[in-house]
Amino acid sequence: MKEFLLCFVPLFVAVDAVGVLPLFLSLTDGIKKEKINKIILQSTVTAVVVALAFLALGKIILNMLGITVADFMIAGGSLLFVISLSDMMAMEKKKPSVDPESVGAVPIGVPLIVGPAVLTTMILLVDQHGLKTTVSAIILNILLTAVIFLFSGNIYKLLGKAGSKTVSKLASLILAAIAVMMARKGVMLFIGH
Repeated sequence: MKEFLLCFVPLFVAVDAVGVLPLFLSLTDGIKKEKINKIILQSTVTAVVVALAFLALGKIILNMLGITVADFMIAGGSLLFVISLSDMMAMEKKKPSVDPESVGAVPIGVPLIVGPAVLTTMILLVDQHGLKTTVSAIILNILLTAVIFLFSGNIYKLLGKAGSKTVSKLASLILAAIAVMMARKGVMLFIGH
């Protein structure tokens, strides 16, 4: 259970479902409930497929390029730190222009649910906790995001704009700490060789 939580928590923070909630609401504003449910399904399927495809091919591509686990931990930790710092400093997440028919796939499924932070975190977690644990954790996180989106109106009313921003900033701070830990472990692994 501890192993799963060590995998689940960084992915939960990287996905940041509560943080992207205001953006999800603005992207689906004025769309009927039935259509929103289809958008949530489309985003969930897209996110799972992209995450699993990246897990399957990411390591192969890294090996072909001669990138070691230590290299990726240092680079991935640095990237996650920059992403989390950018999220902490940003006033609001930007709303991209969207096509109502594909909004579930792009931008909600990718990159809002499964973006660079999630992809980087997954690759790093596979080496630390194994494929089975990482796949379980990412799928559970994506399904949890779908549930949060299903109840988005109620959750946003409960948290309010300020509460939602606070949760998002706190998640970014935790992600920054996880990024530093990953980079530190990468340096230690590199020095150990």
